[in-house]
Amino acid sequence: MTQLDKSRQNASLRRVAIVGSGPGGLVTAKYLKEHGFEPIIFDQADDIGGQWNVRSPSSGIWPTMVTNTSRLLTCFSDLGHRPETALFLSNKEILSYLHRYADRYGLFSHLRLSTRVELIEPSTGDATLKVRFRSNGSEPKTEAFPLVVLASGRFNKPFIPPVQGLDSFSGSGGVIHSFHYKEPANFRGLRVLVAGCAISALEIASDLAMLGAARIVSTFRRQRYVVQKLVAGVPSDALAFTRFAALTGEVTPKEIVGKTMEEYVLRTFGSPEMFGAFKPAGDFATVGRALSQHYLPLVAEGRIMVKPWIDKIAGQIVQFSDGSAEEFDAIVFGTGFDLSLPFLSAEISRSLDLDAKHIDLYKNTFHPDWPGLAFVGLYEQTGPYFTPLELQARWITYVWSKILQAPSPKEMWAGITAYRSKRGGPQLQSMHTISLMFAREAHVEPDLSQQLALARALLFGPLTSVSFRLSGPGSLPDVAAQIIAEARSIGTVPTPQFSNEEFTKLQVLASARNDPRFTDLVNLARSSSESA
Repeated sequence: MTQLDKSRQNASLRRVAIVGSGPGGLVTAKYLKEHGFEPIIFDQADDIGGQWNVRSPSSGIWPTMVTNTSRLLTCFSDLGHRPETALFLSNKEILSYLHRYADRYGLFSHLRLSTRVELIEPSTGDATLKVRFRSNGSEPKTEAFPLVVLASGRFNKPFIPPVQGLDSFSGSGGVIHSFHYKEPANFRGLRVLVAGCAISALEIASDLAMLGAARIVSTFRRQRYVVQKLVAGVPSDALAFTRFAALTGEVTPKEIVGKTMEEYVLRTFGSPEMFGAFKPAGDFATVGRALSQHYLPLVAEGRIMVKPWIDKIAGQIVQFSDGSAEEFDAIVFGTGFDLSLPFLSAEISRSLDLDAKHIDLYKNTFHPDWPGLAFVGLYEQTGPYFTPLELQARWITYVWSKILQAPSPKEMWAGITAYRSKRGGPQLQSMHTISLMFAREAHVEPDLSQQLALARALLFGPLTSVSFRLSGPGSLPDVAAQIIAEARSIGTVPTPQFSNEEFTKLQVLASARNDPRFTDLVNLARSSSESA
């Protein structure tokens, strides 16, 4: 083999197919490119952005939609938002941000837009994967790749639960899923039933109530606690999703964590029945929470009415489980999504035990049978996605670059077995918990005992992407000032010294974790406070 042939072979071994150009696909492509890989990003839409590209067939964004996550936690570590950006960004601002990100890191030349991936299957005789795709209605083509990343999104196949008589509904506004909610003006003057108690359902009910619908009724099986986006002007996600919360949650019984969270939510936001909705039935961990700034105040004003779940439908008449009935012109279901990866071959799907809710993966990322296949962002979580997406992308990159050793097949099977034991239970994971998991795998979680000047900001400040650029692969110089500024922006860090309440929390955490590093941190924090 000539030197040129060897060079070409080495180049081909660095090619990576990435399915999806949303935030997960873009950040993965960026890190892979930085480490010498050649990413090829496939997307069926005519532009990047995934969900944030309203024109994309895989987007459930509506034109008036604003993020429910703050700008602090809705960006990657190496590109912040412009200073004039709103605290909660519009979908157009997020798409503009992703364009800036792709432009800064030279990703546009790696794109194959308007190209739909139809099949991914193993090659015969080697370790590559064959990707069949079709561009702009042309004849399908197939290319082999040694590495493939699936970042096609978790929220693009709407789920509508079975309801007796749903097919008979005859209202002029019809029946849609929140995924297809695009024009609020179409519902002006109509009587609309919005089904579901997750974020999209509550936000759409609020949207319609404020944009001219004649009547809005909200129906659901289970009343969740409802958290607003701001607490005294501070984003609630920046207060809730912290390193301290994640570290404490790992060593505290779930029932105590749930009780503590419930007490905080009740103290800060109140209980839904206080506004005229229903009282949540069950403990916090079972009931869960949703995020909406306007929903409960609109219920309190009588602009949104609340009903229990649907019993049956006949024409325009909807009967509820409490025996009451009402006539509606339209129904919107905000009832979640099924997991959909239709392009995976039957062989791959079987090995992953893929169904509408589950996929067997080691820590949401790898499978021992397919070392050249990785998954990004296909898990369900509460909280902002940008931080964990970047950490997952870094872990994949460092493993495939051989900076880090890949998990052994034994480790992966053990993790998959643990996951399978929880099938049928809640699938939601918290943003801060999953972020720390990916950070540890990528070896980029900072040792707090070595970061005394930043420890308070790192523990109690927002869990932003840049807080994982202090050490390990991909560390950046001069990020300390940014970490402190982010923490200060939510009123956490006027000084490096812990408050008495924070110091007590730190002592309890150190005792529970029984880790010398946390004991060292307590001693260092005590010495620092005494000297101050």
